[in-house]
This record gives sequence, C-alpha cells and structure tokens, in this order.
Amino acid sequence: MVLTACVIASSMAFIDATALPVALPRLRADFGADFATVQWVLNGYMLSLASLTLIGGALADVYGKARMLALGCVLFGLASAACALAPSPAWLIAARVAQGAAAAIVTPASLALIGATYPRAERNRAIGVWAAASALTTAGGPVLGGWLTETFGWPSVLWINPPLALVAAGVLLVFAPKDDRIHRKFDLLGATILASAMGALTWALSQIGSAEALATADSPAQLATMPLIVAWLGIVGLAAYAFWECRSKHPMTPPRLLKNRAFLGLNIATLNVYAGVSIMFFLLPFDLFDRRALSSTDAGLVFLPFTLGVGLLSNIFGRLADKIGARAMLVTGPAGAALAYVWMALGRTESLMLGVIGPMALLGVSFAVLVAPLTASVMSSVDQADEGLASGINNAASRIAQLAGVALAACVASFQSGYEVGLVVAAATSICGALVAAATLTPAAAKAGAPESAGG
Repeated sequence: MVLTACVIASSMAFIDATALPVALPRLRADFGADFATVQWVLNGYMLSLASLTLIGGALADVYGKARMLALGCVLFGLASAACALAPSPAWLIAARVAQGAAAAIVTPASLALIGATYPRAERNRAIGVWAAASALTTAGGPVLGGWLTETFGWPSVLWINPPLALVAAGVLLVFAPKDDRIHRKFDLLGATILASAMGALTWALSQIGSAEALATADSPAQLATMPLIVAWLGIVGLAAYAFWECRSKHPMTPPRLLKNRAFLGLNIATLNVYAGVSIMFFLLPFDLFDRRALSSTDAGLVFLPFTLGVGLLSNIFGRLADKIGARAMLVTGPAGAALAYVWMALGRTESLMLGVIGPMALLGVSFAVLVAPLTASVMSSVDQADEGLASGINNAASRIAQLAGVALAACVASFQSGYEVGLVVAAATSICGALVAAATLTPAAAKAGAPESAGG
C-alpha cells in the first residue's frame, strides 16, 4: 500500500508534465496570451521544481518521509485546483510555480519512502514498479490531456490531480510506517542560498534557444550575454552554498556526501545519462515534423516504443538487478542507449521504422535496464538518515542534466548536420555515464548494495 501511494503521488507530477503541454494551444486561445507567456506556464513549473528538489529531499529527512510526502500531495492538489480556476495568465503562472514547489517535495519524498520501506535486497524491484508506472503514466499523459481538452476544456487536465492527491495522502495516513525522523535543525540559510543559485542556473539553461529569449533579445550578443551572466551568478551561488555548508553546524548537504565515492560517482553518471537522452528528445521532434512531415499524432506515436519499453520492462530488470547486482546493468543500459543514438544518427535518411522506431525501441529497453538499478544504487549508497537528501540530489542532478542537454542541443540544432552531431554527443555522454558507473561500483559492492562496501 505504501508503494501504491508513492506511485500515485509521483504519477501526478508525470501526468501533469506530459498532459498539460497538449492543452497549451487551447489555453493560449482562451486567455489571448502570447507565446512567451504560455511558455512560462511550463518554465515556471520547471524552474521551481529544479530549484527546490534538493531542499524537498532534505525536508523529508528532517521532518519525516511519509509526512512530507502526504503534505506535498495535498499542496500539489491545492496548487492544481488553483491552476484550473486561474482567471488570468499571471495567476496561472504563479499557481504553476507553487505546483512545481509541491512536486519538489513529492518526487524525492516518494523515492525516499520506498527506500525506507523496502530492504535493500528488494529495493530494485520496488523502484522498478515505480519506474514502470511513471513511464506508463508519462506515455498516457498526452492522450488523456488531448481528450480532456477537446471534451471539457483545458482546466479539466488540471482537475486530474486533486482526487489523486487525496487518495495518496489518505493511503499514507493509514498504511505508512512511523517516520524515522532525523534529529537535526533544518538549514534555512543554506536552503535559501541553494534555491537562489539553482534558480539562476535553471533559468539560464532554459533560456538558451528558447522562444522567449529570441523574442526579447535586441541582438545575438545580448541573447548570449543574458543567460551567461545569470549562469555565472548561479555558479557563484553554488560556491557560496558549499562554503556555508562546510561551516554550518546543521548542514543541509553534509560534506561527508562528497567523500562518498559511490554516491558522487552515481550522480555524475546520472548527469551524463540524462543529458544524453534530453539531447535526443529535443532534436528528434524537429526531424519528425520538418523533414519527415509527420502529424502531431504520428510524431507522438513514434515515442511509444521508448515509454512502453521502460513501462513494461522496468519491473523485470529491477528483479534481475536484485539477483545479479546493479553494476552490469549500469554499464549495459547507457551503452545500449549510446548505440541507439548512433543508430538514429546513421539512419536519418532511412525509413521511419529503420531510422527512428527501431532505435527508440532499443532506447526503451536500455532505460528499462538502467533506471531502477541506478535509482536504487543511489539510495543504497547512503545511510537511511540521508536517503531523502540523496533522492533530492539525484532528482536535481537529472533536472539540471535535462536542461543542460536541451541547451546543448539548441546550440547545435541550427547547423546543417546538427541532428547527427547532437546524437553523437548524446552517445558520448551516455558512454561517459557507463564508464563512471563501472569505475564507481565494484562488482561485489554493486551486488551487496551496502553503503560501506559501495564506497561510503
């Protein structure tokens, strides 16, 4: 029942992320808004989510994983209702920011609660169920969003979440075990510095190649300068945060985590793997629309082999990881993804089946091999007292990697061979992820899953 609550809670965020974009044209028409405003309906959510995810994980450790997950669900449901009732674009964007802040609690707290509930020997399988449900809800989001928008209007997409939030919170109140709270103060100043730094870095990455940046910049130099300045402010902020955490009596991210070889290496692998897949997801739709002239529906169907592969196979590979250990799968998954990207680059002039659908099926299998073992290994590389924080850091790493991948893809997309070059870069980052995982985990440590043996 706890796993069910965690799946429902996370599914709210995944459904929202894929269902709402389908409703944006109708939303824009109803409000009479411009494209820059509509873009911030998505960017506002992503900005607060990426900025606060690490903080959400720390809150789960300090105040209790089940408690914070239930609170996050309630806040997400309330923010969704506020979005559905929005009388103006400004109201909607503000409510989306609040929704992203709630999601920043829900996502790391749900994974941390799974980690606290299941023993290490069964954790890969449980996270495999979580990953499978997440992939299937992600795949169904556009279909559900399109039908609801056409039948009931765009606010109906946002009314999905409040009932789910109430169900998840209710299940947690009845079935969740008593929280093992960590007796330490919450680092409020550190959280403020971190949120500001991550917000600046997220905004800067989101502006590279965005429609709003192109519309508001007076010159190419200004287009390059604005995100660069804000990105440097974000980097300086992260340095200030690291300086403060080394001196704080109650650090939010204890410096011992940097000495944890397994935890650090797995997060570096996460950065590489998710940057690669983000490059592909940015470049492929342009090729499908502009060169292959597919309709929106047909282009959406092209991505189904990936989402269904992850959704149907994650549980199977999660069970396998419990038996043979995670290391082999953390090498095989990124290597398979790299092969899929190279196949896609070489097959650009081939048929849709050979050049796109085949590689997407391979990519789906590769990520099914990868996702559950990677997440479970991150959770197992730290003590239980830090599992919420570990989940938050890993989620933040994947969000930043996605934004960095999109920014990199936007830079190469304008070149004549940008599609092929971008996919080769994606393959290279995935191979780097495989190498880091192989160097980080010894075979014995990966199978044992204990933080001590994994380098903690």
